[in-house]
Amino acid sequence: MSDPTGAVPADPPPRTPNLRQTKIWDKAKRLSRLRDDLQARPWTTAELARKYDVCQRSIQRDIDALSHMGPDSVNRRGKTYSISKHGTLLRPVEALAAYAALRLAHHHAPALNSHYREALQRISMMLPEHIRYTLNASVNDTGATPFTERHMEWVASAWIDSRVLSFDYRRPNGDTETGNELCVYFIEISRTNLAPYVIGLERRRRGQVRTFKLSRMHNLALHPDRYEPDPDFDPRAFLSDAWGVIGGGATVTVTVRFAPEAAYRVLEGGFPNATLIRRDGAVEMEFRAGIDATGTPRELLPFLLSWGPRAEVLSPPAVREAWLQELRDALSRYDHPAALP
Repeated sequence: MSDPTGAVPADPPPRTPNLRQTKIWDKAKRLSRLRDDLQARPWTTAELARKYDVCQRSIQRDIDALSHMGPDSVNRRGKTYSISKHGTLLRPVEALAAYAALRLAHHHAPALNSHYREALQRISMMLPEHIRYTLNASVNDTGATPFTERHMEWVASAWIDSRVLSFDYRRPNGDTETGNELCVYFIEISRTNLAPYVIGLERRRRGQVRTFKLSRMHNLALHPDRYEPDPDFDPRAFLSDAWGVIGGGATVTVTVRFAPEAAYRVLEGGFPNATLIRRDGAVEMEFRAGIDATGTPRELLPFLLSWGPRAEVLSPPAVREAWLQELRDALSRYDHPAALP
């Protein structure tokens, strides 16, 4: 019956799932993850029981249930179980390319070590056994940063479910922003340090798209609110002028002259937002990069300094001065005889 006052009836309060429903959902979630694990590699019931913190009998019942679900068959060899995966989203060469890229992040930036390692293991299952053995032997089980891995799980849940993410953030200067509320739009790995960054609309403070380093996010939680993705957000456009992950704002074009002994390396290319403007034994290049609040291309400077005396910043004057000041500071700190032990 309609309300004669024209008032819109309130939504009924959400129902709290009972214990039986919770157990059903937990088992459904475990079956889905178990299927993925068995497709990735063979497991014993003891290994799976430890991973899922249940008894081996529960795992055996789960495996029996999987054997009656869908077209995939559960294979048993000795004490191990596996599922043959039919079909793949990647061709072998694409799987190798994806493996190489992911291994780079795993090897040089272990912040998400276990997530990288499990993803590498799943990708390797798309390839022949002799290749898979070599690939998996190349992966180290070290360098994990558990808190960052948990942070990534919060971010992934927020993005996948369109839930607002609440968190505190430690700025580079040590100050802390509290009560951030982020609508996650994108996750980017910085090309300068291979660290993960989260990009999204921070709705409480500035109402603008901002970039946050994952390792500086703390006290993460899912906010009750949901959000609608912005159809106009284009990560390619936002990051088009980013040397690392600073994008979506003002940029500067920096002219750099490389000495002849470095010219061949520069001409090999592979640098983002770079334009060759002169070649006469030496090489002059223009690099476009995003700037921070001080007008400095903060992510570009380490790249320029890494060339040592083989690169000279020509313009603009402010960037040249920042580059020179870094060199002067290093010289004043270290240009003295080393102390003997």
